Amino acid sequence: MVIIKKLQNGISVALEEIAYVRSISFGIWVKNGSRNEKPEENGVSHFIEHMMFKGTENRSAKEIAQAMDALGGQINAYTTKEYTCYHTRVLDEHFTRALEVMSDMLLRSLFAQKDVEKERNVIIEEINMYEDAPEELVHDALQDSIWQGSSLGMPILGTTETISAFTSESIRDYYERNYQPENIVLSIAGNFKIDEVMEELNKALGSWERKQPFTQYDSKAKYQIAHVVREKDVEQVHSCIAFPSVERDHPMKYALGVFNTIFGGGMSSRLFQKIREENGLTYSIYSYTTAFSDTGLFSVCGGMNPNQLERVYDLILQEIEDVKKKQLPRKLIDVTKEQLISNFIIGTESTLNRMTASGSALLLRGVVQDSEEVIGKLSEVTAQDILQVTNLVFDMEKVSWSAVGNVKGKDIDKIGKKVFHKS
Repeated sequence: MVIIKKLQNGISVALEEIAYVRSISFGIWVKNGSRNEKPEENGVSHFIEHMMFKGTENRSAKEIAQAMDALGGQINAYTTKEYTCYHTRVLDEHFTRALEVMSDMLLRSLFAQKDVEKERNVIIEEINMYEDAPEELVHDALQDSIWQGSSLGMPILGTTETISAFTSESIRDYYERNYQPENIVLSIAGNFKIDEVMEELNKALGSWERKQPFTQYDSKAKYQIAHVVREKDVEQVHSCIAFPSVERDHPMKYALGVFNTIFGGGMSSRLFQKIREENGLTYSIYSYTTAFSDTGLFSVCGGMNPNQLERVYDLILQEIEDVKKKQLPRKLIDVTKEQLISNFIIGTESTLNRMTASGSALLLRGVVQDSEEVIGKLSEVTAQDILQVTNLVFDMEKVSWSAVGNVKGKDIDKIGKKVFHKS
C-alpha cells in the first residue's frame, strides 16, 4: 500500500514499505520539462538535469560520483516534455547517505559558468548524436512538427542556438522559478520505516522554501497534420505514421493499451506478423502510444528498404481498416489482458518500478492508483471498448507521417497521399 504524506513545507511524499527487500529506491520528481519552457529557454530543463551532477556547495562532480559509488548505489536522471526525475537505488542501510547527496544536488548545485561551458558542448554532441540516428529522429521530427507552435513541439534537448545562449545566470534564474516545493513530489519504495524516513526527509528537504510563488507556464497544444521528410545517408528509410489520440487520464486509455499490444506491441502483434513475418518487408515494425496531460498520439513505425515503403503503408492501412470494421476475437483480447496484467504484476516486484509508478502518478495525477484498481480496469476491457477506441483514434483525415533516411528519388508525400487519402 502506498501512503501519501507531506513534509513541513508541503512537498508530497509517496511511501511504500516493502519489508522483504534490502534496497530502497528514491526519486525526486519535478513537474517541469521542455513543455514548461518559452522558445528562448528551450532545452534549459534538460540542461539543469545535467548541471545537477556538476558540483554543489559541498561536493565536486567527482565527489558526487565517488559518494554514490562508495555506497554501491545507482543514481541517474532524465527529462521529459512534462517533468524531470532524479532517482537513486541503494541498500536500505545506505539511504541516509544517499539522501544527503541527492538533497545537496537539488538545493545547492552551483551552476558554475565554467561547468555550463563544458556541459554545453556535451549537450550539443547529444543533439548531434540524435541527428545521426534516423531511427530516433523519425519520432522526434514528427512530434515536433505535429505540435509546432506550442512548447510541446519543442525538442527536449533544445537546439544548438538556444543551448549556445545559456549562461550560469539564466539557468539559475529558470531553476529558481521552476524548482519549487509546490511542483515537486518525492517517492520512496523499499525496506524502511515510514516515521523514520519522514523524519529524515523533513530534515533534508522539509525547510526548503522559495521567496517567489510558483507559476505554471500556460502551454496549450493542438494537433496539426504534419508531413516530415529528412534525407540521411543510410541504406534504410525509417517511417512513422501518427494519429491524434487520447490524453493521459482518458477513460479509454486501458482499452487503447490492450489494443496497442494486439496491433503492434510485440512479435505476436498483427503488424509484426503481417508485415515482417508473412511479407518480409521490414526488420522492425511496431506501434506505441504517447499521452500528455491534455492530448496524445498513436504511432506506427518501422524501418525498411525505400522500395518497400508504399507496400508497407498499404498493409498498415489494411490492418487499420480491418480493426475499425469488426470486433477483435474475445479469446485474443483475454490473452492480451492476461499478458498486460502479468507484465504489470512482475514489474511491481522491482522497488525502482514501484517508486517510479507512484512518483509519476502523484506528480502528474495527484493520486496513486492501487495495483488492484489498475488490474481491475484492464480486466474490464471489452471487444466493444476496443472497437470504439480504434474508431476514435484512426481518423484518416488527420493522419500524419514522417520519413527519415534514404529517401532520394522518392516522393514520400505522394506515396502517403496515394495510400492514406486514396488520391
